Amino acid sequence: MKRFYTLLLALAAYTALFAQGWPANYSGVMLQGFYWDSYDDTRWSNLKSQADTLAKYYQLVWVPQSGYCNTLSNQMGYADIWWFDQKSAFGTADELKAMIQTFSSKGLKTIADVVINHKSGNTGWCDFPEETWAGHGTMTWSYADICNTDEGNRDSRSEAKGKLTGASDTGTDFDGSRDLDHTSLNVQKNIKLYLQFLQEEMRYAGFRYDMTGGYAPRFTKIYNESAKPAYSVGEYWMSDGLPGLKSWIDGTGKTSAAFDFQLKWLINNVFNTGGAQWRNLANYTSSSLIGDAAYRRYAVTFVDNHDTGRNSDNMLKANIEAANAYILTMPGTPCIFLTHWKGYRKAIKKQILARSLAGITNQSEVLTSVGENAGYSVSVKGTKGNLLLCLGTTTASTSGYKLAVEGENYKLYISSDIDISGIEAVGEEQNTFTLPSFVTTQEGTYAYFEKPANWGNTLNVWAWHNDGSNMYSGDWPGTASQADVSEAGTHNGKKVYLWKYSGTLAAPDKIIFNDGTGNQTTDTDFQNGGYYTLDGLQTVVTGIEAPVKVADRPADDAWYTLSGVRIDKPAAKGIYIHNGKKVIIK
Repeated sequence: MKRFYTLLLALAAYTALFAQGWPANYSGVMLQGFYWDSYDDTRWSNLKSQADTLAKYYQLVWVPQSGYCNTLSNQMGYADIWWFDQKSAFGTADELKAMIQTFSSKGLKTIADVVINHKSGNTGWCDFPEETWAGHGTMTWSYADICNTDEGNRDSRSEAKGKLTGASDTGTDFDGSRDLDHTSLNVQKNIKLYLQFLQEEMRYAGFRYDMTGGYAPRFTKIYNESAKPAYSVGEYWMSDGLPGLKSWIDGTGKTSAAFDFQLKWLINNVFNTGGAQWRNLANYTSSSLIGDAAYRRYAVTFVDNHDTGRNSDNMLKANIEAANAYILTMPGTPCIFLTHWKGYRKAIKKQILARSLAGITNQSEVLTSVGENAGYSVSVKGTKGNLLLCLGTTTASTSGYKLAVEGENYKLYISSDIDISGIEAVGEEQNTFTLPSFVTTQEGTYAYFEKPANWGNTLNVWAWHNDGSNMYSGDWPGTASQADVSEAGTHNGKKVYLWKYSGTLAAPDKIIFNDGTGNQTTDTDFQNGGYYTLDGLQTVVTGIEAPVKVADRPADDAWYTLSGVRIDKPAAKGIYIHNGKKVIIK
């Protein structure tokens, strides 16, 4: 009897260990290694080549659904067809395995995007392909595996109209593909086999479950208790707010974490406006998973992702660097968006290092959270020290702290006894972006923009000076005039436009590119001759900086820096503009 009781205790401990959802007191940071249409940036070979750098700052990398979707181009993977065939728009199965193996050898774990709410047919609406994983099993499907409430049961274009006999959907309907009936034992068997394949064959370390509002959370519990992933996080993006998020986590038996969408909306409301809105961050205690000590372990925090980042109504448009500093200061597991990593790499590196040096974890204690008239401050207790983040203008005391990182509208302090020489040594990586051959040096004020493939047909430019004056009369969205905006060529399958200013005003300080339908870049610093993508400035075409106003042309003895600032004759070494030419002072 004693031996049997000991065995029961061991089994209970084993179940608890692998049904944890997300590790306790976890100090890692995750990178979302893709954005929508990131076919070049997210190629498995490209990500693999960055392993050394990524491993210095991240412990997890989440990649898109990697199964074959009957095309090897322009398919992000969310209309999944094949599960055991792992070639995709991002590379071959062997390239994917090589990336995961390289990551793992450097301490990086790869998170698979698991799309099991729905499935697409091979040649029609409902003909899911039969697949075999050699030596392990075969997936077969029938109309009984699709919810009877799916539109495939009603649409005249469906080959299975009136034939779908699965149970009613246990979540919300998705009309882009067929809704799987998770009450079906055959569906459950297939999904368990699929998850086993992702772990054992592909060597993924954990799962990000897509569209978990589409089926009841009890099924995630079933799948996780079978697969026992070290990391599991669900995308629960529904209208039932914080109670819904907590209910979903509870419904999985706490075998999964969840993305803290409620914190995302709070970040949008505060950081998009700033000023007097900073104080509202104090509401995080009632507006986020990380505000509840019982749930912050299961919170994966983020500023933007592949869905919110491509929608102007949902994306963060201002104070992006400060927002990343915020989630990297707070408890929960931060997930950094690839476009933010690319655009604010130096600052985010420093922020991650500060978090690591202080020992902040997903369950760290928030010591103070103070909203003021024009600012907000929060201090968080780590295992090795504390962090203090000040946003806007605050009266927070910095006694016992020293400045670790600062940027627009934020200062991040760390306990004064912590060595931050590693933070101070962080530099920019070499820009490896290659300009298209048709990009050339121009006279005057100009820039290039590589328009995302999913934008509308028009490109508008909105440019302005720091004093608030606009380059163009009229209202948003700015100019699309052929006198200033023209197609220059195609790069990576995307149209590239040349904006060449035809007026007499000085070059702008800020610029936004948009398509007039809601898609736009964030407020971006203008660099004359710059080549911009949705991620911001990539590189600058060699050439003289933008001219000043004709009326303000300097005398022949005037000197300018390359950024256009007029100075006395320089004493320091460098490159300057004098008499309209570049001059090197040695």
